Amino acid sequence: MLQLNEKLISLDVEAESAEAAIRSAGALLVEENIVEERYVDAMVKGFQDIGPYIVLAPSIAIPHARPEHGVLQQSVSLVRLKIPVKFGHPTNDPVQLVCAISGIDSTSHIGMLQSLASVLGDKTKLEIILSSNNKEEIISIFN
Repeated sequence: MLQLNEKLISLDVEAESAEAAIRSAGALLVEENIVEERYVDAMVKGFQDIGPYIVLAPSIAIPHARPEHGVLQQSVSLVRLKIPVKFGHPTNDPVQLVCAISGIDSTSHIGMLQSLASVLGDKTKLEIILSSNNKEEIISIFN
């Protein structure tokens, strides 16, 4: 189950790079005391070390790190970029939607990815997420 609220959504964010986009999504989790700042650093480091493996579908990145890097609660944040950013993925760039997830153990992220995939894989729902300026409308899609 995905726990999403208005404070975990940021729309039309400006980011100059993939790292900045990841940090924006991570900052929402830090502000809500869901993860420690070092978790955001670990998400960025994972991207820098391994590459664009987090770009799981066209225009969608799902950054995450291991729970021991500072996860306090299981959650997800959603950042929609004003201008899509290249993450370096050969087929799914540029990214417009960054959904940072924080799993509390080594398997919880799998369920979160499945839940995200069921929503983001629905073209109608994805179009609403990419175009709506109503956070409540976006939240309702995930519930």
